[in-house]
Amino acid sequence: MSEVRRDSKKRKLRDGESQLPDGRYRYRYKGIDGKDHDVYSWQLEETDKVPKGKRANVPLRLQERQIAAALADSLVLNGGELTVVQLCDRYLATKVNVKPTTQTGYQTVMNILKSVPFGNVRIDKIRELDAQEFLVWLQQSEGKGYSTIHNVRGVLRPAFRMAVKNDYIRKTPFDFPLADVVVDDSVRREAITRDQERKFLIFIKEDRHYSKYYDAVFILFKTGLRISEFCGLTLTDIDMTERTISVDHQFQRKKDGTLYIEDPTSKKASTKTPSGVRVLPMTEEVYSCFERVIADRPVVKNEPVVDGYTGFLFLDKDGKPTVALHWEHYFSRIVAKYNKIYKEEMPKVTPHVCRHTYCSNMAKSGMNPKVLQYLMGHSDIGITLDTYTHLKTEDAREELQTLEKQGKIS
Repeated sequence: MSEVRRDSKKRKLRDGESQLPDGRYRYRYKGIDGKDHDVYSWQLEETDKVPKGKRANVPLRLQERQIAAALADSLVLNGGELTVVQLCDRYLATKVNVKPTTQTGYQTVMNILKSVPFGNVRIDKIRELDAQEFLVWLQQSEGKGYSTIHNVRGVLRPAFRMAVKNDYIRKTPFDFPLADVVVDDSVRREAITRDQERKFLIFIKEDRHYSKYYDAVFILFKTGLRISEFCGLTLTDIDMTERTISVDHQFQRKKDGTLYIEDPTSKKASTKTPSGVRVLPMTEEVYSCFERVIADRPVVKNEPVVDGYTGFLFLDKDGKPTVALHWEHYFSRIVAKYNKIYKEEMPKVTPHVCRHTYCSNMAKSGMNPKVLQYLMGHSDIGITLDTYTHLKTEDAREELQTLEKQGKIS
């Protein structure tokens, strides 16, 4: 018969429990990894006093109950001692072959998490309220915008879901609608009206300095091209016989200035986006713009080559392909000059506003949503339909009046 073991207070010790010479209690157990693990405390029960000068922690038998519950669920104890930053690091290590722009976004999120106390908290200590309070704190105390917070949650939520799947924690604290917690202060880039578009294009065409950008701006307004697709256009992408524009790659610039082609049709592509690959028919006016663009394209000594692509249509003053930032600046200066001259202020116009305006105008014209989805290169019809849901009362009135004139309603 084994001897009954007791502590210094004559209390019976259970299996796995022991009291060390310095008075601390130890509990030894076998984890789900099959190895022995030890936890310690100066208290056996919650009613015990912590010895003077010693740091209090969770009483031993409370730890035992927590361990038993974790082992019953096959959980890794204490979340594997992983902090939020460590968990996100492990999650992002699984995200291989992502776009450089996505990688930059991940790095921004990690820089934020590494700079705040929340990043050093052990993952099993975080509850949903903690997660919500952290995101609110980012907005209210740190001044982070909604889009930044959206990106932070975009890393944290799947990282914690990974932790759940791998038995580090029971449930993720980030499965809640972001809009229920954080105020969406982002500014939606709305389409401009047909009248504003017409006035803007006339102004550019008649301006002595900015008229050189007219054809390019007209093409952006009348094709719905993404600015990265537009910048990537080469002579071989324009079929003047068939009057079509082949869209199968995007021209991008990394943060360090490196230029590269993102080609979804390539075997090396980080993502496959067949919806973005399309052939756009030209209208008569767009065809005329391309005629002038090709005719006026400067002859350069050394044609720039980026990832095997050459013959770029739109070049800067140094004979290099233009990137999105060039056009952002051009648009900004044009709008500033327009507003300086005219009393009626033109809202912010960017290459993306051109794309959104094209989509909105096609929707207002009654274009089949599936056709518009193809022209826009949207992967999800929901993105296209969202344009239809943002039509205004005036648009509905015009549509009804048109149908009435055609005798389709009475």
